[in-house]
Amino acid sequence: MNLSSLNGSSFVTVNQRDTFTTALTKNVIITALCISINYINGTLIHTFRKHQIFYSNPRYILFIHLVINDMTQLILSTLLHIISYALYTINVSLCIILLILTVLTTLNTPLNLASMAVECYIAVCIPLRYRQICTVKKTYILIGLIWVASSLAILPDLFILLATEQPYFFLSRQFCARDYVFRSMYSLKKRDISHIVCLAVVWLTLFYTYFRILFAAKGATLDIKKTRNTILLHGFQLLLCMLTYVRPMFEQSLLAMLPQQILDVRFACYVIVQIIPRFVSPIVYGLRDQTFRTYVKRNLLCKVSSRNNLVSVVSNVRLTTKLQ
Repeated sequence: MNLSSLNGSSFVTVNQRDTFTTALTKNVIITALCISINYINGTLIHTFRKHQIFYSNPRYILFIHLVINDMTQLILSTLLHIISYALYTINVSLCIILLILTVLTTLNTPLNLASMAVECYIAVCIPLRYRQICTVKKTYILIGLIWVASSLAILPDLFILLATEQPYFFLSRQFCARDYVFRSMYSLKKRDISHIVCLAVVWLTLFYTYFRILFAAKGATLDIKKTRNTILLHGFQLLLCMLTYVRPMFEQSLLAMLPQQILDVRFACYVIVQIIPRFVSPIVYGLRDQTFRTYVKRNLLCKVSSRNNLVSVVSNVRLTTKLQ
C-alpha cells in the first residue's frame, strides 16, 4: 500500500503497492514506535505535573511544550499513516483538519528547539538579566508566538484551497497527503519559500546561540568537553527536526540512488523525518537533565515501591484467608 506525506513532497505512488505482509509489518513498526515514544513522553509529563519546581522554570515549560507537541504530532502522523493503508482515501474536509494539525505540530518542533537554544544562551551568557528576560509569562507568550508562526506557514494554504477549488471537492474523497489536497501551484511555491525562511532563521539562531555558549564556557573555564557534547547533541537533534524543511530534496536524493526501492525509501524517510526526532527529544532534553532525571527516577521508584506494597498486602490477605 501507499504511504502518506505529511508535509513534504508527495508521498504517493499510485501504481506501486506493498504486499499485505509488508504493509502490516510497516504499520506494526510505526504503531509500536508511536506507543513506546509516547509512553516515555507521558512519563515526563506526569513528572512535570507532580512537581512544582518545574512550573516556574522557563526551560522546563518550553521542554514540556515540546513533549506535548511531539506526542500530538506522533499520534496524528501515525493515524494518517494507518489511514493511507487501511482506507486509502478519506473525506477531504476531515483530511484538511488532520493535515493542518499535523503540519502545525511538525513545524512547531524546530521553532520550539530554537526558543530553547535562546533560553540557554541567556542563562549562560546573560545570567544577571535572566530572571528579567525569561519569566513564566513571557515563556507562555513565546509558546503562543510559536503557534502563530506555524499557523502562518499552513493557514494560507487553506485560504488558497477555498479560493481555487469547487465546493464538491471538499465533499469528495482523496488520498490524505498534503500535496494531494493543497495541490495549487501557489501552495507549493509558498511552502518552499516558508521552509527556506524557517530553515535560515532557525539555523542562524542555532549557530549564534551555541557558539556564544561555547565561547562563554571557555572564558569561564567550565567543563568544555561536557558543554561541547551538549551542544553537539542539541545540534544533532535540531538537524533531525530540520529535515522537515529539506525532506523533498532528501527523499529525491535517496530515490536517485535506489530507484527500484521507492516504497522502502519513502518509508525510511518517514521514519527518519517524523519518528526518530521524537525519540531523541526526551533523551536529549529530558533524561539528560540532572534535575528532571532525578524526579523521573523518584517517580519510578515510588511506583515500584507502591506495586511491591500492593503485592505484599494481597499475599498477606491470601495467607490469612488460608489460615482461617
